[in-house]
Amino acid sequence: MMPTTIQVKERNLRLLEQLKRSMGARSYDEVIGRLLEEKLGTGGSMFGALRGKISSFEERDRLEEEG
Repeated sequence: MMPTTIQVKERNLRLLEQLKRSMGARSYDEVIGRLLEEKLGTGGSMFGALRGKISSFEERDRLEEEG
């Protein structure tokens, strides 16, 4: 993906710089990505995304093997 430019206020740039250092991030893109994942609840992985939205597996859900 090609990089793009966004405009941020000086205050937000300073905050991004602080977060970049404290997170040990390599780029502002990484900082923004982590913040978005945290806010959206994806955590970089979809593992557990359906927690609480589907019922647990039960024996009756098992498919019978064909012989």
